[in-house]
Amino acid sequence: QLQALGAKFENRPAETDEAGCSIPYPVVLSSLGPNIELVPDALMNCAMAKAAANFANGVISPAARAEFERDVKSVTQASAFVCRPRNGTRRLSEHAFGNALDIASFTLTDDTTIAVEPEPDARAARLLDRLRGKACGPFKTVLGPGSDADHALHFHFDLRQRRNGDTFCQ
Repeated sequence: QLQALGAKFENRPAETDEAGCSIPYPVVLSSLGPNIELVPDALMNCAMAKAAANFANGVISPAARAEFERDVKSVTQASAFVCRPRNGTRRLSEHAFGNALDIASFTLTDDTTIAVEPEPDARAARLLDRLRGKACGPFKTVLGPGSDADHALHFHFDLRQRRNGDTFCQ
């Protein structure tokens, strides 16, 4: 399915450790589609890689073309697989399962960079608002600037299963 989306990736062996962090079907994702590089490459589970590639091709690219009349050349990620607890708790983060991706910025084909930040300019704000709104559904958790201090400079997307299929989007 990732190949059909034009994503570039390498399969990796399953990972697990004594802390409880694990990825049963990990991939290292280097592009989200035929022309959308992921910088740097990111280790995540296959389901997260597929969701990110679908979102990049179906939402990020069309939204960037609509707002900036340019394609997205790359997406800069701030975090994928990291064996750690959720901030302020002992419970493992979705990052500990390769089930989350943090996005810090988007670079267009004219080298314009749109950073995820609290007060972007008007055009960037429209794009970021659109992406954030459309992410709620394909991803089960969506956090970003304004949700809390830990997410002031990036979007956090994850696939955490919640009761009744609910989402948590701020």
